[in-house]
Amino acid sequence: MCCSFLVAGKTVAVWPAAAPGAPVLYLNAAAGEGEAVRAALQARRPGAYSLVCVSGLDWGHDLTPWGCPPPFRGAAPCTGGADGYLRLLAQEILPAAESRLPGPPCWRGLGGYSLAGLFALYALYRTPLFTRIASVSGSLWYPGLMEFLAAREPAVPPQRLYFSIGRKEDRTRNPLLQPGRANTEAIAAAFAGRGVQTKFELNPGTHFTDPAARTAAGLAWLLGC
Repeated sequence: MCCSFLVAGKTVAVWPAAAPGAPVLYLNAAAGEGEAVRAALQARRPGAYSLVCVSGLDWGHDLTPWGCPPPFRGAAPCTGGADGYLRLLAQEILPAAESRLPGPPCWRGLGGYSLAGLFALYALYRTPLFTRIASVSGSLWYPGLMEFLAAREPAVPPQRLYFSIGRKEDRTRNPLLQPGRANTEAIAAAFAGRGVQTKFELNPGTHFTDPAARTAAGLAWLLGC
């Protein structure tokens, strides 16, 4: 049964596993998205894991690692608040969520779609809390990301990594977004080349095709299926 609470204006929904020692998956999502992802994930992989969904996010601030011009016409610029949100997630949200689980998890995964997928990968380099990452249609076009990754090592050796993107996502006239597919493929290949269990999936459609199903596929792979 789900329980929900607020932390610093963010809504945290927790679906605990029935038994202690199960893994826990963290998902940053839009309001209402957690239920859809959970239903799709349960259809793929019912059973022994906990799911924690955080919503009420300021996507262009909380999930972006540094400043970036507006990615779309009429959009606000991204303002690079990921480090601050990551501290909130690690120091307040995670302990509060896990106090509602039947016991400590055996491992933690972190996933997300679009900018939340960018944040999930960024978090791997900033905290050792999450050893499995799903960047689903992640905004890996983000300016400066490839340079950031090349200059650093993950904060913890990752166990399993999942990357996906829509087949049509790079067919855009927006030059900022065009590198998304190439960057995603390159990042996945680099991790696989280092012996990390890594999956890259090319999905049909655009960035806006079946986000809940795509996200569930990524989380299911973190669980080993």
